[in-house]
Formats: sequence, structure tokens, C-alpha cells
Amino acid sequence: QAELGLNEHHQNEAISYMRFARFKRGLCLKTVDSCFQDLKDSRLVEETFTVDEVTDMLDGLQSVVHSEVESELINTTYTNVLLLRQLFSQAEKWYLKLQTDVSDLENRELLEQVAEFEKSEFTSSNKKPTADPVKPKLAPLNEGGTELLNKAVARLQEENEKLKTRLKTIETQATAALDEKSKLEKSLRDLQMIQGDQKINANQDITELENKVAALKSQFEKTLNDTTANQKFLEEDLVTTKHDLLKVQDQLSAAEKELEKKFQQTAAYRNMKEILTKKNEQIKDLRRRLSK
Repeated sequence: QAELGLNEHHQNEAISYMRFARFKRGLCLKTVDSCFQDLKDSRLVEETFTVDEVTDMLDGLQSVVHSEVESELINTTYTNVLLLRQLFSQAEKWYLKLQTDVSDLENRELLEQVAEFEKSEFTSSNKKPTADPVKPKLAPLNEGGTELLNKAVARLQEENEKLKTRLKTIETQATAALDEKSKLEKSLRDLQMIQGDQKINANQDITELENKVAALKSQFEKTLNDTTANQKFLEEDLVTTKHDLLKVQDQLSAAEKELEKKFQQTAAYRNMKEILTKKNEQIKDLRRRLSK
């Protein structure tokens, strides 16, 4: 089965919109058919017609069909704009600037891929069971890019506070060890004054205590260095994240300007501009005639 290259949720949204478009397209075709049927029922009541009569009937039919098709095309355009408005509004909640490539709308390969997808999705043999028709509307997310960045900062600050707490615990342990050393040294001096022959054993106790203190000091210095390095890494990661965010914003802004430039170069834009120029000239001419 043909796929659109989207995840399951977005593909289901696309299928929902295609179902809506197929319904509107069917209504438009029925309206066009009714225009022809009305002409048959109301005008084709004689066996022969003159050229002028046939021309008049075709002109009337052309006017009615043109009006109906134009109305449906305009309504389709407005419907697509409303759909884009929903998507853009949701993106703006994230402080994002979406961009579209209008040239892809005339890509035959992509259009054939969508047609194949519609064919496989809505044919009676492959049609999937319809889901619940009551679907939730687009719910804009309240958390934007700035709030996510603030959460990252808060998380880093929380980790920093934990490291500071651990550092204080190690400092407390080191202080307690030093106090214990002082007490033991004092006790050792007292014992040396009472019993001189215990000097060797006391030196051994001091050596063991000094080794313990040295080990605690080494552990304290290692933890302190790890804490400093981790904090520096977190700060650098935060700065990099901010730079990446600014870079993406610049790229999106540049892409938006490039898209606007491409649109101004399209034939549709130039035709619209020429039509507006002609309309302005006609308005000026009417104003001059009204003045006369």
C-alpha cells in the first residue's frame, strides 16, 4: 500500500482531509451534472435548433458551469488556507516558522504518489474500517521553545545543586576525619608521656590515620574536579543549545524570505500584478469619466 512518508498520526490526519476533499469534489461534480441536466430538461424540447439558439444555450451553460466551478475552487482555496492556519497556529506555540515549497505542488511524481495512496486507501477492497468520526481538534501546545530551554536550565541547576550538596557532604567527612586525627594525636601524645615504650605502635597508628586522611583528601579532590568539569560541560552544553536555537531561527527566517522571493517570481504573482494594474487603470478611467 502506498504511503506518504508520515507517521501514523499524521497519515490518519491526511486521510481525514482527503475524505473531506473527496466529499466536496463529489458535490461539485453533482452540481455540474445538474447544470447539464437542467439544460436538457428546460431547453431541449424541440427537434431542431438554429445556430444562434444552440450558441445561446451553450453560452448560458458555460456561464452557469463557470460560476459553479469558480465558486468551488475559491471555497477549496479558503478551506486550504484554514487548514494551513491551524498548522501554523500550532507551530507558533513552539515559536517555529514553518515553510512550504509551492513548486512541489506541481510535482507530477508526488501527485501520482498521492493519487495512488488515495486509490489504495478508498477503494472498496482495501478500504479500512472508519474510525470514530468525532476527532479532537488541533490542541496547541502551551510549551514553547523558550519554556523548554528554561526547563533545561532548571534541570542543569538542579543537578548543580545536587553536586554542591555532595561536595558539602564530602567536606563534612573530611573535617570529621581531621578532627578525629587531632583527637588521636592528642591521645597519642598523652600515651607517649605515660608509656614511652609504646612509641612504635603509636607511630603505626599515626601512619594508618594519615593514610586514611590522604585517601579522604584524594577522594575529596577527585569529586571536586569531577563537579567542576561536569558543571563546565553543562554550561557549555547550554550555550551550544542557545546557539543552535538562534541558528535554526536564522535559517527559518532566511528560508521564509527565499520563499517569498520565489513566490514573487512565479507566473501567478506576475499575472495577479498585471490584473491589479489593469483594474487600477480602469478605476482611474471611470473616475475621469464620472468627473466629466
